[in-house]
Amino acid sequence: MEWLIVTLASFAAGLMDAVAGGGGLILIPALFATFPDASPASLFGTNKSASVWGTSFSAWQYGRRVPLQRRMLLPAFVSAFLGALIGAWTVTRIDPGFLRRLLPFVLLGVLVYTLRRKDLGTEARNLHTERIETLLMGIIALVIGFYDGFFGPGTGSFFVFLFVRVLGHDFLQASANAKVLNMATNLSALGLFASTGHVWWQVGAAMAVANVAGALIGSRLALRYGAGFVRHAFILVVGALILKTGWNALKTLY
Repeated sequence: MEWLIVTLASFAAGLMDAVAGGGGLILIPALFATFPDASPASLFGTNKSASVWGTSFSAWQYGRRVPLQRRMLLPAFVSAFLGALIGAWTVTRIDPGFLRRLLPFVLLGVLVYTLRRKDLGTEARNLHTERIETLLMGIIALVIGFYDGFFGPGTGSFFVFLFVRVLGHDFLQASANAKVLNMATNLSALGLFASTGHVWWQVGAAMAVANVAGALIGSRLALRYGAGFVRHAFILVVGALILKTGWNALKTLY
């Protein structure tokens, strides 16, 4: 029964993550609820062992239909990988509890800004030269990669928002690029957890199959219905993240 629960949750997480990010909103709570006596490190490691496959297949699906800026993405991929490693190391030294209280307000700002700018991300805009855009993408990848290694909730959504707001991408292009960089952060974190024995490989394998199935459906929906669909999904995901992280922050106060 436990395997069935987390496998279904992994499917839903893969679908959500492929469109607008935020799959961890489903899968991580499901793992903690299903295996309450397990160590958090093992649950996070097992989550990464599944989600890395979903993000990889999503990136492949997007890459077939959406032109990827490979010359920009390669250095950003390296930055995201390094950022996640540094973040994962930092979390062994610093308690990330303060982010639980801060995150709902950050997400609320993202949501309000997106709702106020109704044209945001509906079409791509050329805001920078290729060199500047490569630099900015690398900085975003490093910062959000660090965040993913250190804390994590909403990583894909933050990638999408910053690519739209800072780089001028439409939501579809931003989601495609986000999948590539989220793959880097997942690989980095998975390597760290695996090296310390914090991955349940058999459970992770079943979850990975379901996550890939969800990712394939989610990415096909996004590609079929375009940037407008991804924008609406993004708004729903960020709204759900605000509710979830806000509830978690309230629980830490009592």
